Amino acid sequence: QVQLTESGGGLVQPGGSLRLSCVGSGRSFGMDAMGWFRQAPGKDRELVAAIPWHSGVPYYAASVGNRFTITRDNDKNAVFLQMDSLTSEDTATYFCATAPAIANIRDNEIEYWGQGTQVTVSA
Repeated sequence: QVQLTESGGGLVQPGGSLRLSCVGSGRSFGMDAMGWFRQAPGKDRELVAAIPWHSGVPYYAASVGNRFTITRDNDKNAVFLQMDSLTSEDTATYFCATAPAIANIRDNEIEYWGQGTQVTVSA
């Protein structure tokens, strides 16, 4: 069974940081692009960041600018999202996703989704 399992979410104060992790199982994702989406209550799911299989130039949504950093470790079948300078606008459920290429992720042509991890930014 192929799975993506996220972890690292939680409650953090504005200005704080969190590091999300997503580990794949059931198959290797070393040749796939990987990304992070988020969905806030009442809003559409949006792509936050994506990274190609060879850790080349990543994509970031304008809303996260240089506050977020996506990395991956193909040996661990994992992708990470370091989130700094968090604001209440970053409150959402964050989902890990994979697709054959970063263009597929940007086009929401997702092959596998994780179940999500909740991030709440509040004082």
